[in-house]
Amino acid sequence: MSYVGQPLRRREDRRLLTGRGRYVDDIRVPGTLHVAILRSPHAHAVITAVDVTAARAIPGVRLVLAGADFVGRIGSIRPNWVIPGTAVPDRPVVATDRVRFVGECVAVAVAETRAAAEDARDLIDVMYEPLPAVVDEEAAIADGAPQLHDNVPNNITTRYKVGGGDYAEAARSADHVLRLRLVNNRLIPTCMETRAILAAPEDDGSLTVYMGSQVPHMHRRWIAETVGIPEHLLRIVAPDIGGGFGAKMHLYPEELLCAWLARTLQAPVKWWESRSESHQATSHGRAHTEHLEIAIRNDGRILGLKVETLGNVGAYLSNMASGGPTVNTVNFGTGTYRIDNYQAVAKVIVTNTVPVDAYRGYGRPEGAYIAERAVEATARHLGLDPVDVRRLNFVQPTEFPYRPYGSKGVFYDSGNYQGCLDKALAMFDYAARRAEQAPLRASGRYRGIGVAAYTEMCGMGPSRRLGMIGFDRGGWESARINIDSGGKATLFSGSMSQGHGHVTVLAQIAADTLQIPVDDITVVQGDTRQVQAGHGTFNSRSMAVGGSSTKVCAGRIVTKATKIAANMMEVDEKDVAYQAGRFVVPGTDIAPLSFATVARMAYVGHALPAGLDPGLDETLFYDPTGLGAPSGVHMAYVEVDPETGVVEILDYVAVDDAGIIINPLLAEGQIHGGVVQGIGQALYEDVHYDRETGQLLTGSLLDYAVPRADTMPAIRSCFQETPSPTNPLGVKGIGESGTIGAPPTIVHAVLDALAPFGITHLDMPLTPSKIWAAIQQAQEAKS
Repeated sequence: MSYVGQPLRRREDRRLLTGRGRYVDDIRVPGTLHVAILRSPHAHAVITAVDVTAARAIPGVRLVLAGADFVGRIGSIRPNWVIPGTAVPDRPVVATDRVRFVGECVAVAVAETRAAAEDARDLIDVMYEPLPAVVDEEAAIADGAPQLHDNVPNNITTRYKVGGGDYAEAARSADHVLRLRLVNNRLIPTCMETRAILAAPEDDGSLTVYMGSQVPHMHRRWIAETVGIPEHLLRIVAPDIGGGFGAKMHLYPEELLCAWLARTLQAPVKWWESRSESHQATSHGRAHTEHLEIAIRNDGRILGLKVETLGNVGAYLSNMASGGPTVNTVNFGTGTYRIDNYQAVAKVIVTNTVPVDAYRGYGRPEGAYIAERAVEATARHLGLDPVDVRRLNFVQPTEFPYRPYGSKGVFYDSGNYQGCLDKALAMFDYAARRAEQAPLRASGRYRGIGVAAYTEMCGMGPSRRLGMIGFDRGGWESARINIDSGGKATLFSGSMSQGHGHVTVLAQIAADTLQIPVDDITVVQGDTRQVQAGHGTFNSRSMAVGGSSTKVCAGRIVTKATKIAANMMEVDEKDVAYQAGRFVVPGTDIAPLSFATVARMAYVGHALPAGLDPGLDETLFYDPTGLGAPSGVHMAYVEVDPETGVVEILDYVAVDDAGIIINPLLAEGQIHGGVVQGIGQALYEDVHYDRETGQLLTGSLLDYAVPRADTMPAIRSCFQETPSPTNPLGVKGIGESGTIGAPPTIVHAVLDALAPFGITHLDMPLTPSKIWAAIQQAQEAKS
């Protein structure tokens, strides 16, 4: 059978469901010391003195250190993606003379128990001179705003421009020019498992670091370079991971501190992050303000789009921060639409807040929100059906491969936006629901329909392209396949699962090419001592790049095995066919050879062709030729209670084009998870800071709302498969699709429900209090 395309259940679930998962906090090493970190209570202040005397007197305390103690011992934390022309502020692992956000590391205590470490931390006495703080991106670039870094004038690290055509001419010839201000709310990546690190010295002089890393090999390089550990003496092990969503692919101070402390004390050292600590120590997501101008004709055609993006990246440039508001956002501001006249500028802005970095979709949800709100505003302003306006402006199937606004850097490999829309309309029963809106509204029930389309580029690579835009990493992925003498396979993949189901889908890919049962394949990830190399999992790259490396590597195994089989059969290699796991010579009576028989001979070595080495073991580094462009159309049906502002989602339909689907069951799960996170942004989640003091007001799950199962709709998902020509599997990424499509879909549905009140725009999240206040204001204005 062909495994690709089959909805196989995840092979890894039995172990997890029976409580045999192994997370960092489950790992026990004798003699482990515990780390507690003192964090700044101020958003912006000068450190005038640090007294650790009382902390060091606590029984069981081994070490208490302040920022000055690490100078010259641990290097500064450097971002890994720096857009050319960016001013990079220095970020010490522990603050030395100045703090710039609430939660920044100020001092470290190490003790024999966690309780003792926390007691010592609480006795560290730090003297501060508070400074004015700024938390809002627009305020940060205003005249007189507090300046965070001497080398970042006006708090702007990066200015980035992109576009094509002539927007000024489009605006002059337009029937209308609309203006819209959008806020893409700041989010906290609320992984079920918070971050944890265990660094353990080994007897051979090496150091093993257990951590929930999306990118184990990159973390090895970053920690080795920053702490000064020879890379061959550093092993990163990523066990089971309770969610990553981008937040576990960055370099944080805690990882560097634990590695350095373990080597310094020659003892295992562990740090575990509480939920409230996670809110002020783990990178946040989104945090944009956009200003749009939309030049339109009376028939709904969008002639031009002008965008200014202000991207709030917090106090420092985290790993990929300079690229999020720039390349990842404004490059995709025209979305699925043919808008030839496009002018965009992005500014990357530092503020006294937690650093912002990649979070599921990173920039592409923000870019899609620009395009979708522009289209929806056009339809509302002109009184047109938003579906018709999308049809009118869609890039057509015959136009692929497509370069929006004549871009040299953005390239959509394939797609059929009209096809996705048609499927969504049919599943949703759009006409019937439109017909029922008027009588329902007449009876005081306010239901709304939301529609949104999206596209992105993902599957990060190729390596040369990444180098041109400032990445200090490649875009390839590696696979090694070892066939043992019994014909069973072990796949070592540089991709890294955080719950995606890689053990299942990578085995499906390998099984199809090797033509062996999927249960005969073991998948190994997340250990830099076992896995040859890798860039890990982010940017929806696991199937397009990691899966392609698996397929091509498996093909090399079959090629070598075919040579061995031909020699065993004493025929020419070109006469041998590999069918259903057997090597045959069609048209002859030569007995077939099973894959296991040939594998055994590969290791016995008696019948190898001249010049062919024994064994069946191949390693491949696959560098993609380009990125894939998944797309889709999502629709939602909601009801808003005007008395309370509460939104109930009655139905949600997602039609997504991710190219060839490897496992429909797991792909649907990815859509469901992403849509739920997107609904969270649209309706619930929002990070709040006090604008005067910079204090984080949503410091725990008591204050920060996330979606719950009992408030989520039944999400109906289906796929349209438009193969990608950029990789041998024909796949496109799917992991980020839901978080890109859901926010504008839900916002449009709610605004449609509120249309009778004359409400045309609200910023996310659309909380009951915000909706209720808008209704009250609209009714007062009418009266």
